[in-house]
Amino acid sequence: MDKNNIKKQNVYVSEEEKTLHWEDVQNSFKKTFGNEIYTSWLQKISLIKEYNDYLILGVPTRFFRDWIVSRYLDKILEQVKGFKRSLNRIEFKIIEENRNNSDLVKIDELSKVTEIKDSILNYNRLNPNLNFENFIKGKSNDIALSYAKKVSENVSRYNPLYICGGVGLGKTHLLNAIGLQLQSENNVMFISAERFMYHFIKSIKKNDMVNFKDFFRKSSVFIIDDIQFIRGKDSLQEEFFHTFNSLMDKGSQIIISADRTPMKLDRVQERIKSRLAGGLVVDIEIPDLELKTNIIKKKIIEIESQFKENINLSEEVINYIANESKTNVRELIGILNRVIAFSRVHNKILNVSDCKNILKDVFSQIKVITVDKIQNVVSNYFNIPLSDMLSQRRSRPLARPRQIAMYLAKKMTTRSLPEIGRRFANRDHTTVIHAVKTIVRLSEQDDEMKKNINHIKSLLLEQ
Repeated sequence: MDKNNIKKQNVYVSEEEKTLHWEDVQNSFKKTFGNEIYTSWLQKISLIKEYNDYLILGVPTRFFRDWIVSRYLDKILEQVKGFKRSLNRIEFKIIEENRNNSDLVKIDELSKVTEIKDSILNYNRLNPNLNFENFIKGKSNDIALSYAKKVSENVSRYNPLYICGGVGLGKTHLLNAIGLQLQSENNVMFISAERFMYHFIKSIKKNDMVNFKDFFRKSSVFIIDDIQFIRGKDSLQEEFFHTFNSLMDKGSQIIISADRTPMKLDRVQERIKSRLAGGLVVDIEIPDLELKTNIIKKKIIEIESQFKENINLSEEVINYIANESKTNVRELIGILNRVIAFSRVHNKILNVSDCKNILKDVFSQIKVITVDKIQNVVSNYFNIPLSDMLSQRRSRPLARPRQIAMYLAKKMTTRSLPEIGRRFANRDHTTVIHAVKTIVRLSEQDDEMKKNINHIKSLLLEQ
């Protein structure tokens, strides 16, 4: 075993990735949930394996797992994130029902889960489950999927490939799929911008920048996720700029994702934005009803195959879940998992009324959209001062964002036209009407306008 790898408390991680002390987490559970819940349920949870962005936790039985998922999962994740911010999901493994004269889960049993690929810096990873075969195509993502496959088939034809879209829409899935497709014949580097920054800082502290530069620049395929995290960090941007140029000069394929288009990346050097925009830019939009329905049905099939049991959800229930999930695929799957867990625990075939009751706390947490919020998000999105957007100036760079903000205020709030006008420097309600009609017309005629509107909507719903 590599000397940098340790075995402690059933946790297999590299030293640089290891941040959790499970006893501290358990103490936090006890304080938050109370002694009764902790003793009955949470005390029995063990840490099996730790990664940078998720945990594998052990539970004694399937019933125990379903009960935890249905009642405490969100709060557990929230508590653990207090100790490790990079976590975004938790997986549970049943350990007592599958014991064979051992209290430990064998590492081989976890082979289906993302593994950390060995490297000198020990942070490159590709998830074998995030491939093209299980990426569900729809109108909102078909263009991005098409070009991702083309890059996988013909390296450097589109370089760089830049995929943008809101949180939880499938950007990371596509990047991972490209990496899996190309890794057999290429030196693939797949990393998040956040991890790139982490190791950049670490290399500076260790005075090991030569090794850092060499490691990244020898990649033939360089994939970096969520590039927006480099904004405002000048030294990191400088290093990324030179790494980008070095890779392009040697003909390496670069694939990048972000939550917005290159030119809308605020606090990012213009020269970087220019290079990112110089390739092929494609976006993923919020999924429509058809795609959400297909995702739910595909997920149900996966769960049935994994657990060898039938998930009996009616078309009516599936349609209800698809309709009520308003933001992204990640939220959609979370809602579905909650419904399925409840059905399992109570051994009941659910109807829409049951689902409404189960999910009432989820949907009650939907953010209230205000005119103020719309104004701030729109001004930030177009990188213009809010005071300018609300001023009497009528120049095109200000007038169009102002009209978009008025349109969204009409569509996403309950405010009347006169109220909206007053919030925009006491403008008349007829001005709001004109703005709404203008944006509706432009959205029908201009794909870029439609994309901007959809992206701003997703930002409003995420915040």
